[in-house]
Amino acid sequence: MRFFKRFQYNSPLILTYTFVSLAVLLLDKALSGRANVWIFGVYRSPLNDPLTYVRIWAHVLGHESFSHYLNNFLLILLVGPMLEEKYGAKTLLITMFITALATGLLFVALSPANYIMYGASGIVFMLILLSSYVNIKSGRVPITLILVAVAYIGRELYDNFYAVDNISQTSHIIGGIIGAVAGFFINRKKFLVEKRPHHADGTANIIE
Repeated sequence: MRFFKRFQYNSPLILTYTFVSLAVLLLDKALSGRANVWIFGVYRSPLNDPLTYVRIWAHVLGHESFSHYLNNFLLILLVGPMLEEKYGAKTLLITMFITALATGLLFVALSPANYIMYGASGIVFMLILLSSYVNIKSGRVPITLILVAVAYIGRELYDNFYAVDNISQTSHIIGGIIGAVAGFFINRKKFLVEKRPHHADGTANIIE
């Protein structure tokens, strides 16, 4: 037992998400891909099917392969714990839910009937854009935010025109936009704070 006490479950939300997604992948492999079709993939389905509404959220848990899973969660494990520590698990979970809902609804609205989407790519792009706000200073826009937004969203916009799976690329863009917007609202006070010159007594006015 002492051996296990040396390990810290340092990021409950991100680690739980990682392990649950791995369990879903193993389940899908055991069922020869049927788990993603039943629950963990989003696609056009009848509105009177209760699982339609589950899939809109649950598609961020499903993955096609171990390579697909690793590509997403290597980035999530790199960026996610830092964001969970800074903003809290509740705020990050709400942002993840919003991303899942937005990308799921977008895919259902735009995709052909025989297309299915699953994976955490939208979450990855949301976290990447959100992470660019971490070192923000009061009243200043971080250059890292601009560079990340241009690099990632610009690349997805380019791929949206030239890639075959342009609907999936659009979902990535939506995830990035949600991360950028969420980061702004979470840190909005820092954007709106303007420091005035100090008075003779050493004090300073701050306008919010």
